[in-house]
Amino acid sequence: MNDQPAAGALTVAPLFAQFVESELLPAIGMSPADFWAGLESIISDLTPLNRSFLEKRAEIQHAINDWHLERQGQAWRHDEYVEFLRQIGYLVPGGEPFEIETDNVDREIAEVAGPQLVVPVSNARFALNAANARWGSLYDALYGTDAISEENGQQRGGEYNPARGAAVIRYATEFLDATLPLDGVSHADVNEYGLDRSDDGDVFLACNSNSHAVALVDPAQYVGHREKGSRHTYLFCNNGLHIELVVDPEHPVGKSATANLADVVLESAVTTIQDCEDSVAAVDAADKVAVYRNWLGLMQGDLEATFDKGGNKLTRKLARDREYTSPGGEAFALSGRSRISSL
Repeated sequence: MNDQPAAGALTVAPLFAQFVESELLPAIGMSPADFWAGLESIISDLTPLNRSFLEKRAEIQHAINDWHLERQGQAWRHDEYVEFLRQIGYLVPGGEPFEIETDNVDREIAEVAGPQLVVPVSNARFALNAANARWGSLYDALYGTDAISEENGQQRGGEYNPARGAAVIRYATEFLDATLPLDGVSHADVNEYGLDRSDDGDVFLACNSNSHAVALVDPAQYVGHREKGSRHTYLFCNNGLHIELVVDPEHPVGKSATANLADVVLESAVTTIQDCEDSVAAVDAADKVAVYRNWLGLMQGDLEATFDKGGNKLTRKLARDREYTSPGGEAFALSGRSRISSL
């Protein structure tokens, strides 16, 4: 921490100053002079206020400690304690009822009841994994976790276990019957998925072994599709969260699966807290630069992490948006990443 350069009245660690001036400020289009002057102004305004808050907190804590020490061995008197807390300002009267309106709140926070992850932003690989957990394979999740029993020959292991794979398919089929029910047919009886195309828009259909075509109980659940070679992806929405049926006869799973259903992909962790507080101890300048550099990469979309796994070098990046065509033929996209916030 020696030989720290001064920025106005501030003293800044060289490592931190270099990060700010060479990486952060060019990304946001601000000059070092404006940044350091603004930071100095904020610190000058808020430091006295923060100190007064800390002094008040220490004063209240000292009074509470004394109250308990003076009454050691005495019977507990709840009402007396509450009155004491009011006298020292720890408890204050409730204010009048009020309402508040908010604008520009992300849909993932305002409307969608989906899972949220919390991850230490100091670890780039973990941060990327969490951000990319917006979409995940139901097949992989079932196969690799204890959601599927390991009894009756369904054990997990180093090699693919067909018995466990069949159990995964059964579980996924039950899930689809519950979330995307077909009109009078189980997904287990489907031989083919497809679209009925017309001038009025695409309609999702499923055919059974008798080539009888049925629609969804709620046709409005089908919201789009995309195609790439033999791979056809059908997109649905259930309770505000999206589901993909991936049909691919050339996929290792799809080529032997009923209706060539290679995977069921779920919109999963719709929000992620990149934690700078509870799970991260960013103490010195080097710690803070590592955290802020990862956060900057997340905000700019260029964060990467390279690591070794199974003897192979892998590079992880932020997932791209997912592009579809609506039933009416219009192109649209869904975010490939969870909505990120910091704590």
